[in-house]
Amino acid sequence: MTTSEGVETSEGGTRPGGARLRLGNRVVRLVVLAAVFVCAACGLVYELALVALGTYLLGSSITQTSIVISVTLFAMGIGAMAAKPLTRRPVRAFVAVELALAVVGGLSVPLLYAAFAWLHLYTPAMVVVCLLIGGLVGAEIPLLMELMQRLRRQRASEAVADINAIDYVGALVGGLAFPFVLLPMAGLLDGMLLVAALNVVAAWVVGLALATRATRPGPRVALVTVATALTGVMLVTMAARADDFEVTARQALYRDPIVHAERSRYQSIVVTEGAIFGPESSDMRLFLDGDLQFSSIDEYRYHEMLVHPAMRGGHARVLVLGGGDGLALREVLRYDDVEEVTLVDLDPAVVDLARTYEPLRELTDNSFADPRVEHVAADAFTWAREHSSSAKGGARPDEYDVIIADFPDPDSTATAKLYSVEMYSLLRGLLADGGRLTVQSGSPFFAPDAFWCVDTTVASAGLHTVPYHASVPSFGEWGFVLAAEGATPDLALPQERPEGLRFATDEVLDAAATFPPDRSQREVDVSTLLDPVILDYERRGWVGY
Repeated sequence: MTTSEGVETSEGGTRPGGARLRLGNRVVRLVVLAAVFVCAACGLVYELALVALGTYLLGSSITQTSIVISVTLFAMGIGAMAAKPLTRRPVRAFVAVELALAVVGGLSVPLLYAAFAWLHLYTPAMVVVCLLIGGLVGAEIPLLMELMQRLRRQRASEAVADINAIDYVGALVGGLAFPFVLLPMAGLLDGMLLVAALNVVAAWVVGLALATRATRPGPRVALVTVATALTGVMLVTMAARADDFEVTARQALYRDPIVHAERSRYQSIVVTEGAIFGPESSDMRLFLDGDLQFSSIDEYRYHEMLVHPAMRGGHARVLVLGGGDGLALREVLRYDDVEEVTLVDLDPAVVDLARTYEPLRELTDNSFADPRVEHVAADAFTWAREHSSSAKGGARPDEYDVIIADFPDPDSTATAKLYSVEMYSLLRGLLADGGRLTVQSGSPFFAPDAFWCVDTTVASAGLHTVPYHASVPSFGEWGFVLAAEGATPDLALPQERPEGLRFATDEVLDAAATFPPDRSQREVDVSTLLDPVILDYERRGWVGY
């Protein structure tokens, strides 16, 4: 028996005129099941890629995940309904759907990157892409189900069970392959093109296997081969130009020329350098996931105000959390009586950059080469939990006279935990008697609720606090919190301070503790691991800036 598309359903085969070779139903059915596996893996990878790209460009992984998953699932339902008329010609429809998915999925990353870099329309474009990918993925299952049934009739429950079992296994493989294989080995842009190539292969193999079973296989085989070949050429062309596209699009995001760019396991690392007029000959800037970390023309203001107030008193043992660029470390090492410094930073790529990239190495005074420094590549929260006295039953083998918390801003769930009362309680357990803690706390002007939330949360951990602020032109008005046990710490420089400070003076610090009425202390909630209110304060504060 032969279907409307020439898909024969009986075992065995014929060769009219000795010209046609026919595959058995069992072999073709295995091919279709393999396609179910590949389609499921590719579909999930596309979703994860959109989540990752949105997180890279905009932060807020929860928001990006919610939008991508909800819109894609909605579109899958629409796609499944829209596929009903296509089941009359399932082979052609499946090949067309797979090739369309390869084009949309493979080009989704460069298209969205372009929408972000040049058009400033990332979120609307992402929703459109999610609708297209979801609709095409949703159309796959009805078509594959129809192909399975035409090859061997089953009860509906058995057919659904077979399809779902393979589909879920494919989703598992795709979900694990994305973070552990695809991203590390190929990156986001090339990785999606590789996944798209799997869709093309699935379309070609299934189309060819079923086309050979038609009454007139020649034209069908030629049509499938030409269509998949053209799609493959398009993907190969994009892969060949991927590096040039990425460089051009990335540069559109930054004012100054990019002199270094890489993607580490954790984030995008970009260094720019531009010529300026003034005492400095150039302005070198470091960006992590698009967020400015420092500008070489005024970073000393930030780091002097962050470090030196904490150094008043004992400072033989110093702990720096974050600060992988080495600039806070540079200020700490200006004190000859510092005996050892432990720097804990998650991303070793940032530290390697500070060690090896000559302009940055000069800016840090080659601080990582100092024998007093130990670098630990670890998550600061996990490291503090393992070393704090609260985790050791009161024993205090790890005590520090000074702790410098130089964390990224709390604009994501990953960084919000670093600004929680639980984190500050762990840091309190790491402080030696009379020790001091300073925390970079964001902008009291642009995000005042987030700033005062840091102060309130540190105080809730049982520490006495002094909030203060300074003008850092690259950032705007920026704030810090100085904290200690026992009594409120004095906001002043050490009596024996290093020479050559360019910004921090006792007079500047006296003024730094004064806040104007429109940015003075306000009632805010304490941020915790389960209720990271600082995340909402931070996002609301920066809206419009």
